[in-house]
Amino acid sequence: MTSLPSDAPAPRTAASRKSALFACGGVGATLLALIALGHDGHRIAQLAVLAAPMVLWLAWPIRSARMRSVRTVLVWLWAMGFALDAAVRAYLLDTYQAAPDGAMVLGAAANTNARESSEYLWMHWRSAVIWSGALAVAGVLVGMFARRGAAFDAGTSSVRARSSLRVRSLVLALLLIVCVAYASKPWRRLHPAIFWAGWSQSVHTLRGAWADQEKVRDRLMAQAKAIGPVALQAGPSTVVLVITDSINRDNMALYGYGRPTTPRLLAHKAQAGEQMAVLKNAWSVDASTLPALRNMFHFGLPHPENGENPPHLLALARAAGYKVWWISNHDDLAIEQQHARLADVVDMVNRTPGRASASLDGEILDCVQEAFADTSSDRKLIVVHLMGAHPHYSLRFPENANPFDDDVDAVENGLVKDGRSAWVRRFRQEYDAALLYHDFVVSELLQQTRSAGKPGEDRAWMYLSDHGQEVGHGSDRAGHSPSTASGYRIPTVIWRNREPLPSAAAQQQPFRADWTGWALMDLLRIRWSGQMPERNVLSDTYRWQAPTIPVAVESFSR
Repeated sequence: MTSLPSDAPAPRTAASRKSALFACGGVGATLLALIALGHDGHRIAQLAVLAAPMVLWLAWPIRSARMRSVRTVLVWLWAMGFALDAAVRAYLLDTYQAAPDGAMVLGAAANTNARESSEYLWMHWRSAVIWSGALAVAGVLVGMFARRGAAFDAGTSSVRARSSLRVRSLVLALLLIVCVAYASKPWRRLHPAIFWAGWSQSVHTLRGAWADQEKVRDRLMAQAKAIGPVALQAGPSTVVLVITDSINRDNMALYGYGRPTTPRLLAHKAQAGEQMAVLKNAWSVDASTLPALRNMFHFGLPHPENGENPPHLLALARAAGYKVWWISNHDDLAIEQQHARLADVVDMVNRTPGRASASLDGEILDCVQEAFADTSSDRKLIVVHLMGAHPHYSLRFPENANPFDDDVDAVENGLVKDGRSAWVRRFRQEYDAALLYHDFVVSELLQQTRSAGKPGEDRAWMYLSDHGQEVGHGSDRAGHSPSTASGYRIPTVIWRNREPLPSAAAQQQPFRADWTGWALMDLLRIRWSGQMPERNVLSDTYRWQAPTIPVAVESFSR
């Protein structure tokens, strides 16, 4: 019988070492691949170092089979925490070009609830399935590799005693780097457990700040009274501001779209003539609702260094003698606290939790008519906040009211030619049906405003969207889109009964939604010390300035 040399390791020991290295390498490679999806640059190395301790544990021999099982479970949980963090980050980066601690994501998370979250997943279930599948595969791989962690055997001690200085130095260096990483706050806070605990606290803090806005509103009203705005019109005046959600002007026949999505607005335009201006090149500077409304009502002005808010349009209107209504089909805590509660009358028609509720915008029409019929004031500002075409598109119009679902028209053929998937084409059909119903609601609001008021009464109406929507225009996806121009292309329409509106040529000038307040103060005929006529699209001195948005726009004039 041939015997092994006395200085050779037992075959079982060599196999054990090989298995341990295989376990460490497999788990490490799987984690590194996922981390690279959700992070870039030096962040990949930082996360890899933070994940290293449990991976290295797999190389440590353990005698007890039960303890090896415990190690396998703990390593799996540890690795899947990093994997889940990477998958969420990768999804946000791919879909919204956003980080989880960015303002847009934090604001959306603070402004949502369980029902809305489930509705979001309902719409984006394909992405959820893909990423869940990737996590499931990663979980299986990590489990398989982790089970092969080092086990203690009789030959291990002698082998460890003869381990080279190089190997021991390498392990020591890795452990030292890990210790330094965990001692460093900038590194440590990237750990998924620490990051998401802090993220959750940030969301909670943001919700608390929104829920305690009364003092802020009191300061805004005091600020407006100190400014002393003056209504120039002595007689009765009624102004209606219609803010809708997620409407892309590229889907409106009023703007030349190939489907008849706005027949009633087109009829109004034909009847009203020069009293109605369709601003052909209107843009939002924000791709989500909260910052868009903040900019609209605060004139697009930044916060000064002392932290005080710029003037709020509703506070200025009340200080000038207007009675203000806020009539909304949104159930939205942040908007209600930051803007709606500054009005004299607040009518939140939709009290079903979740912005994706099935409450149709037509529900607000009676409330608006009541505001018109109110006789307690000669000056009225009526703000109407609609759901518009906020996802889900299928909930934005009555059941069985989609005339585009079976048509193979030029729009459908164009989408096919552009390589759009079947589900995006279906979303486009639902989106266009939502716009057709939206046309009915918006036209009714305009008709109510155009109806004869008091003798000599000034009446004006302004309509725009908070942001746009991507529905297969620039990419094969549907929804909010901060990464394509479709997320910022909005409609803007103005009507008034007495004063002239910009000429047809002037209506071709670009318009930005964060300057809405300057035009609305003109419609209200309010004079105040902060006037900037160069930002008022209704003024002869209007001067366009291109906004900074996170998308390359070839031209703001189309």
